[in-house]
Amino acid sequence: QVQLVESGGGLVQAGGSLRLSCAASGSIFSINYMGWYRQTPGKQRELVAAITSGGTTNYTDSVKGRFTISRDAAKKIVYLQMNSLKPEDTAVYYCNANLRIKFYLTPGNYWGQGTQVTVSS
Repeated sequence: QVQLVESGGGLVQAGGSLRLSCAASGSIFSINYMGWYRQTPGKQRELVAAITSGGTTNYTDSVKGRFTISRDAAKKIVYLQMNSLKPEDTAVYYCNANLRIKFYLTPGNYWGQGTQVTVSS
């Protein structure tokens, strides 16, 4: 069984910083990519940032230059460093991983439970 456990959310003032962490555990053969999504009430979940097994990163335009995604591949941890936070960054942030639990199985998507990030103005 695969688990993604997030930590690091909280309340911060506009202009402040937070770092989210997500640790993957369980029966994992390989990870193709990991990323962070966010969701606010009444809106679709949106991709914030992702990082592939090769280290390629991708960001949504609204966070470029402010957020940085990184990983510790050996520990199966992905981080999201969020700087210059804005009230519009307020959301529940979800960790996502695309991974194989066996080499012969199709990769599947797994999700964390979500962590609240609130940015006050």
